[in-house]
Amino acid sequence: MNPKISNELRNSVSSLISLALSEDIGAGDITTNATVPVGDNSFAEFISKADGLAAGLWVAEMVFSKLDQASEFIPLVAEGEIVKPGQKIAQIKGKTRAILTGERTALNFLQRISGVATQTALFVKALRDTKTKILDTRKTIPGFRLLDKYAVSAGGGTNHRIGLYDLVMIKDNHIKAAGGIGKAVNLVRISYGNKFKIEVEVTNFEELDEALKSKVDIIMLDNMSPDIIRNAVNIIGGRAKTEASGNVTIENISRVAETGVDFISTGSITHSVKALDISMKFC
Repeated sequence: MNPKISNELRNSVSSLISLALSEDIGAGDITTNATVPVGDNSFAEFISKADGLAAGLWVAEMVFSKLDQASEFIPLVAEGEIVKPGQKIAQIKGKTRAILTGERTALNFLQRISGVATQTALFVKALRDTKTKILDTRKTIPGFRLLDKYAVSAGGGTNHRIGLYDLVMIKDNHIKAAGGIGKAVNLVRISYGNKFKIEVEVTNFEELDEALKSKVDIIMLDNMSPDIIRNAVNIIGGRAKTEASGNVTIENISRVAETGVDFISTGSITHSVKALDISMKFC
């Protein structure tokens, strides 16, 4: 897996790292400053303690670089590579004080990103014999949006809209506020023309019919059973892309995919993940 690391992502991560280091270090790392000589140098290794995907190694590198520009971070695996318990995934050489001070921040990022990538990969694996793609959502840690979505990409998932600005998604409350699906879609087109793709959430066949008449680009089939989704996909007949959402789990996702839906979105790959257990040890 080779997910894209854009300049926008790097800038966002740099700000996150600065914030994380600031809240952790405060006025200074009093333990390290008292016990480690200023000129001391060390070598340490990052070791996976669980099965999963390693991702975010470049973020850990940025953490140490902010504390010691001369430090040398050496990845031993590729982004998104499967790792096993006991496997060494990276090395860090540099000032001992910087390594100790940055250890927890680097691990916090590395474990979180790897956890999201690992969880995503499980869902992707469950869809391997179908045409359906797994989508993420906006259910991300505030401030971590770009990084969480990067982690999804590292796990083989597909990014949905990044925020409220790059795809029109008309959901139940928009529909109620506008007075119906047709009215909501018309108001969007009056405001933006064809600048943005339009997705509409539907919960029944009446709303589905209205969405089709409005000629939207994507129809989200919300909280429907696999049988109902299958019927809806047949009715849509390729006139719009289809997305299933709501109560999707690793146990039922293959049944949902078998309906022929184009996409399945789930917030669980970003809001309910277990961090991958990784440790750092001096050599």
